[in-house]
Amino acid sequence: MRSGAKVAVVGGVFVLVAGGLGYGAYSVVLGGGGADGTESASASSEVRTGPPSKSEIEETSKGFLKAWASGDATAAALLTNNRDIAEPLLTGYGEEAHVTKAVITPGAAVGTKVPYTVKATVSYEGKTKPWSYASELTVVRGLTTGKALVDWQPTVIHPQLTEGASLKTGESSTAAIEAVDHNGKVLDKEKYPSLGPIIDALREKYGDTTGGSPGIETWVQSEAEDVPNTTLLTLAKGKPGRLQTTLDKNVQAAAEQAVKRFPETSVVAVQPSTGAIQAIANNRADGYNAAMTGQLAPGSTMKIVTAAMIIQNGLGSMNEKVECPSTVSWEGVTFHNLKDFSIAAPTLRDAFARSCNTTFIKPVKLLGARAGTALGQEARDYFGLGQDNWKTGLQSFDGSIPESSGAETAASYIGQGKLLMSPLNMASVTATAKQGAFKQPYIVPRELDGRPFATARPLPGSVAQQLREMMRYTATGPSGTGRAAMSSVGGDKGAKTGSAEVDGQGTSNSWFTGFSNDLAAAAVVQSGGHGGDAAGPVVAAVLRAGP
Repeated sequence: MRSGAKVAVVGGVFVLVAGGLGYGAYSVVLGGGGADGTESASASSEVRTGPPSKSEIEETSKGFLKAWASGDATAAALLTNNRDIAEPLLTGYGEEAHVTKAVITPGAAVGTKVPYTVKATVSYEGKTKPWSYASELTVVRGLTTGKALVDWQPTVIHPQLTEGASLKTGESSTAAIEAVDHNGKVLDKEKYPSLGPIIDALREKYGDTTGGSPGIETWVQSEAEDVPNTTLLTLAKGKPGRLQTTLDKNVQAAAEQAVKRFPETSVVAVQPSTGAIQAIANNRADGYNAAMTGQLAPGSTMKIVTAAMIIQNGLGSMNEKVECPSTVSWEGVTFHNLKDFSIAAPTLRDAFARSCNTTFIKPVKLLGARAGTALGQEARDYFGLGQDNWKTGLQSFDGSIPESSGAETAASYIGQGKLLMSPLNMASVTATAKQGAFKQPYIVPRELDGRPFATARPLPGSVAQQLREMMRYTATGPSGTGRAAMSSVGGDKGAKTGSAEVDGQGTSNSWFTGFSNDLAAAAVVQSGGHGGDAAGPVVAAVLRAGP
């Protein structure tokens, strides 16, 4: 990255300007990694141990930032604990991202972390634009040298840079798109930030089909084929192509606000009558689209499918008496209700509304040899799950209900064990119960690319009716676990709560799914606790924005 640049230091700010400066001016003070890209230590010097001191953190961070700003990738990489990985990315900052000037301002260290702001200029083929962002680095003790070094992470370069990715500036590979909702209202990333990666993914897949022209941009070039590139800066706009989606701006806006209530939250809304996805929102530190591709145990929201299986196999019906003891054992494992509650002589509707685990585990014994496959068959045949054939228009997870045995079978009946779902899956389950038939979720019309949609058999009318009644009772009945969350939701409404325990996680994941009129939604709040406490208000807020 030696590109005839030099660094000026003004008040602790490192500025890349024209000229040239070598590494030796500050390498003598700070030291660094070995020339072969590994840490090295002199046999005659004492190797320090323990956390880096305040002065070491300051010297190392300033030395690294100074070298980086100067355009000297080799010098900067030598001040990290992974020169071989760091140097190409630092080199690419000038040669591939075309950063021609960088002003880097370090902030006060917080422990071993040093925050900083970058105000850069990007220039490409006569187009120039300012670019600013903030990131941070961490100073650690080198394992072999004992020197204080920058712990190398891609986010040191830019907070959205991921492992294996790189920064690029040039003509975009696909035309920009103007995504619009089903009423033709524009959906921009600024107003709907959760849609940023969604719009990027849609652009990657459909940009060439919308009649637009490419612009000049700076972007994160993803290494993985199934992960879209992320645009960071537009130097010159191309002509965006118009892309129709099924999203609804009002429902999306409600979803955007709702997920802000709790960290690590994702929600999806689906129209039961068509399968059209009306909203997708995530509030996650990692930016992952868990709403569509998350793979998590759904807890008791899965009892919608289990209840359908029970009814269709003649093991019970909504108004038949069932058992709900405080605990039940199966294959040496004891399963509990929340706080070990029990219900005397409940109906299946009562047990569903109170989310009685033991009621839904009892059928394992009654199904005998079919117990390990019955739930998966019900999910595949009637709810369209677990067959990896959904063509939503985006990358999505279709759910997994593997064959099970022993205690794992019992756990799967209450949404635990090896069973995995996303909020999209559970919103679709609720939509299927509401409509009486599975409609594959989708975000762009199939006419755009002629892709086939997944299908499933319609639920028998009496089964669908009982599922809806049990969900309505959960949302409105005096002991329904969804009553509090759904109290502000109008129309024909129903719900199901869920809490999913995760190994090594102190608090369970909060799940909630519900419907109101022709809108179904599902949410998960990781480490959110009870379903009605965290995920419930998120779903309710989304449903209130529906028709």
